[in-house]
Amino acid sequence: MISTNQFKNGNHIEVDGVIFKIVDFQHVKPGKGSAFVRTKLRRVTDGNVIDKTFRAGEKFRSVHTEVRRMQFLYKDGTDAHFMDTETFEQTAIAEELIADRLQWMRDSDEVEILTIDDSPSDIQLPSAVDLEVAQTEPGMKGDTASGGGTKPAVLETGAELSVPLFVDIGDKIRVDTRSGEYLSRA
Repeated sequence: MISTNQFKNGNHIEVDGVIFKIVDFQHVKPGKGSAFVRTKLRRVTDGNVIDKTFRAGEKFRSVHTEVRRMQFLYKDGTDAHFMDTETFEQTAIAEELIADRLQWMRDSDEVEILTIDDSPSDIQLPSAVDLEVAQTEPGMKGDTASGGGTKPAVLETGAELSVPLFVDIGDKIRVDTRSGEYLSRA
């Protein structure tokens, strides 16, 4: 069991039979009345964030989490398939749960899979990845880094983002996986 006094950002708890990740919490001690804990919780099944308040000292079932290094194999329209590089065991995660992170992954990339109570639930990507530009307008002579303009580009994974005017097809660029923004040439 885990008490509200032991909350940490990133911990997983079970509330009313549903597993949540603690996004943020705050212990509040009002001048009058008993203390309480205000939290932001992300539901593991669908990613929705809710605000919930608990009495101080309330206890919850602690959830066993584990991070395993796996290789991304392919996606088939409903599931994304991964393989454990040590045991060669394959696992599938519903694409809709991880769609925002799938756009930054190529086949055979290694990623960290978060398992909760022995079932895979989330992917942890590095903060930046290097990807090749598959499609964009051709650059013109005089387009430089200080030019200040941007143009749309499609990456090898199918992700779309804005890049500086000097980036051409075939260039490798570094992309921030949290915001989806161009960082630099790779």
